[in-house]
Amino acid sequence: MKTAPVFPVARWIALLWLLVFIPVYWREYGPVVFLNLCDIALILACIGLWRGSALLLSSQALSSLVVDLAWNLDLVWRALTGGHLLGGTEYMWEDKYPLWLRTLSLFHVVLPVGLILALRRVGYDPRGLPLQTAIAALVLVLSRLRPAAENANFAHRDVFFDRSWGPAPVHLAVTLLGLFVIYWLTHRVLQRVMPPAPSLRTPPAASPPAAGIG
Repeated sequence: MKTAPVFPVARWIALLWLLVFIPVYWREYGPVVFLNLCDIALILACIGLWRGSALLLSSQALSSLVVDLAWNLDLVWRALTGGHLLGGTEYMWEDKYPLWLRTLSLFHVVLPVGLILALRRVGYDPRGLPLQTAIAALVLVLSRLRPAAENANFAHRDVFFDRSWGPAPVHLAVTLLGLFVIYWLTHRVLQRVMPPAPSLRTPPAASPPAAGIG
């Protein structure tokens, strides 16, 4: 018997969003934009909604919740003070990008809320931690192949001091360690506040058979 989709409405919204987001970003920024961890998170989260996958949604919650919070704080700080608190949203204020295109980046506001609501429905899968760590490691290595001026995913210079931490393997290891700390802390919080994924829940103990009547 075919089971009903976990997210009967949200899965279609996610699909429609990808049908707009991917071709527009490809045309305006080029295919390399999809090497950014935040854009990867959006795509995998939408796939997770379509499939009702606790694993995909959990892994991308680790990738997105803290990072998107930082992005949102920087955006609001810039709007209120005219300066950047952390950085990363500078492009949102550059007129060389059309306003409608910059508006698409507001997925950073919606995605964390959507992931939290989704995890409340499907539960948190702790296997998301090794999965997202592996994704980040691969993406960082590929990002290092991009021009240093782009500093994609901070694979050339760190986010706080704008400096390299040594040769490529060392810098990438330090960057991955920093990401892993964020992922692990988020993982621990989600384990506490979210229900476990159904596949990981302990089944109730079987009741002993009733004694027969002699």
